[in-house]
Amino acid sequence: MNIGRSSNPVLSNKAFNPQTFAGTFTDAMTLNGTINKSVTLLLLVVVGAMYTWKMFFGALNVEMGMTLVTKWMFIGGIGGFVFSLITIFKKSWAYITAPIYAILEGLFLGAISAFFEASYPGLVMQAVALTFGTLFVMLIGYKTGIIKVTQKFRSGVVAATGAVALVYLISFIFSLFGASNLIINSSGILGIGISLVIVVIAALNLVLDFDFIAKGSQSGLPKYMEWYAAFGLMLTLVWLYIEMLRLLSKIARRN
Repeated sequence: MNIGRSSNPVLSNKAFNPQTFAGTFTDAMTLNGTINKSVTLLLLVVVGAMYTWKMFFGALNVEMGMTLVTKWMFIGGIGGFVFSLITIFKKSWAYITAPIYAILEGLFLGAISAFFEASYPGLVMQAVALTFGTLFVMLIGYKTGIIKVTQKFRSGVVAATGAVALVYLISFIFSLFGASNLIINSSGILGIGISLVIVVIAALNLVLDFDFIAKGSQSGLPKYMEWYAAFGLMLTLVWLYIEMLRLLSKIARRN
């Protein structure tokens, strides 16, 4: 079965190639199992996020809160990146590395969410609601066939995601030379429009991830791939949430 491809590098065609695992397992990946693992990872992200969130707002003032959670933000961000790489290269370890990644990513998200909330009260709950609302809308669209994952659809989303990655890379390089006032970071109409487009691209990546998981479950992959697939879905969901925060913060700055 040709599973197709996703713009999410974790859920690549090679990662879901049944021939890669031929003769190495007896217990197969299932859709329900992957859903359960996805929920588990999501809960672990929430646990990690609550820790840094409470630490920030439990401080005497905003400055102290930022000092307390900054180190955890870096620990979570760098640690999450390291464990994501380990998971990508050692898929069979995903049942261990994916939960660790989720907790570390939660520490990072809790910290940056607290920073945004301190600047724009109420923004985080809006971002959370929009993120999960988008998740369910995309899932319903995929399950009902309203959104069909054709080869053209895949190619378009992959190309768009690559373009976003290139834009962020260029933005990062410019920031190293002190150029931080780029259009992509502005709260003007164009800056908001760019963020809105990126949010749409991230949302469409969820559809590709759903398709990969559904077809991967039909291909008889090993049981540990449930953790790996859930990890890949979590990466896209985290990206979508961060983009929602950026979009809403731009709108808040404009008002």
